[in-house]
Amino acid sequence: MWTRPRHVGSSQSAAALAAVAVASVKFPFAAQQSRAGSISKLEMEAASSGRLKLGVGIDAVVFLSPLRHPSSPASMVSCTSRPAAAAATNRRLLKQRSIAVGSSNSNSSPSPPAPTRPARSWSRPRRRSPSASAAASTATTAEPPPKKKEKDLVFVAGATGRVGSRSVRELIKLGFRVRAAVRSAQRASSLVQSVEQLKLQDGATISPAEKLEIVECDLEKQTQEGLVAAIGDASLVVCSIGASEKEILDVTGPYRIDYMSTNNLVQAAAAARVEHFILVTSLGTNRIGFPAFLLNLFWGVLFWKRRAEEALIASGIPYTIIRPGGMERPTDAFKETHNLVVAAEDTYVGGLVSNLQVAELIGCVAKNRRAAYCKVVEAVAETTAPLLPMEQLLAAVPSKREPPAEEEVKSEPKSSLPTSGRPLSPYTPFVDLKPPSSPSPSPSPPTPPPSVTADDVRGPEASKLTNPTCAVPKT
Repeated sequence: MWTRPRHVGSSQSAAALAAVAVASVKFPFAAQQSRAGSISKLEMEAASSGRLKLGVGIDAVVFLSPLRHPSSPASMVSCTSRPAAAAATNRRLLKQRSIAVGSSNSNSSPSPPAPTRPARSWSRPRRRSPSASAAASTATTAEPPPKKKEKDLVFVAGATGRVGSRSVRELIKLGFRVRAAVRSAQRASSLVQSVEQLKLQDGATISPAEKLEIVECDLEKQTQEGLVAAIGDASLVVCSIGASEKEILDVTGPYRIDYMSTNNLVQAAAAARVEHFILVTSLGTNRIGFPAFLLNLFWGVLFWKRRAEEALIASGIPYTIIRPGGMERPTDAFKETHNLVVAAEDTYVGGLVSNLQVAELIGCVAKNRRAAYCKVVEAVAETTAPLLPMEQLLAAVPSKREPPAEEEVKSEPKSSLPTSGRPLSPYTPFVDLKPPSSPSPSPSPPTPPPSVTADDVRGPEASKLTNPTCAVPKT
């Protein structure tokens, strides 16, 4: 609690008492000393010098005006500036308190030294060069080189379907090895039996069943790592899945199967770095009017198929999208009266084609990937269409992207030097040259011996020449 100090007649004592009064609030330690009779000491310190050192490293210069009686006009003016005077007084009393505390510590017994912390040795870290840091980051993030794919291995999704099962048989006929993805191995028994009944070309060393591998794989529930492992070393992926018409009450069927499952397979194929992807969708996926409107009543099946096509195109994998016409009614004998027609996208509004013709087109694409590079084709069958090779039909469809240049095999230049068995010498190029001298004489042919006539021979020898039978001795 603050108490008004006793009035001192001297002007210096009045200033000192005012300082003590302020210090009683800010610094209780100084107020106790003032009550103990240390006013005379404070008076001497306040009037001693105009320069005081407050704190460590802080110098404050205080100019003290002539101290007057509080009743004088000058003192009244000085009392009006109380904030400045209080600040100056606080600085002086802070100095005095530090002096008093220092003197009391010197009189008291020395306190034990504070424990010191051990000095820490600090060394500046060496700065690595950009090339070294880049090399270290490259070494940590370097991926192993991709494994080489097998050109004759094909991964077929939807192998138990109508198009998928026929595609498996056509690929095996063409010499491919097939890895068939099925949701249940039990449902693949009919596929295995149909493959065993195939008749391959003469000279085949293995049976058709040995070229087929069954892999259990659920495209909807399988993780991407599992799908990549299922694809394995296959260089080509064929996707012929689709929502079943029998499950027409399944509202989410087209979304789950036609889009989500296909998209999962596309992402896994991109991670596995396959060389080509064949996707079978439907005619009219990019159309809005009739008859696409009626087909989209089946829970937007064409819309989700179009989303799957966009996912494949955006993946960067070389692709071939096949949009067949209606395949429900035509049988395998449909191809005997209707020839296949392959056209660019958005050419046909409707049409029919058999499952076998679509499977044969898939086999042709697998054999001629460069001719079907990044193309969207529509496939229908017509009676008036000419019968043309499928390779020619694929080549007529424009590509979305230019195929990469074919790798040219560099042949070694043939040497112009003779390939005789004699050793080469630096004079070999000049073998056929002749010196400018006269040609060496060639030896003359030997003269035949002179013919002997009957006139030149006399006696019994002449009879031998005229009658040759006499020359043969009788036995």
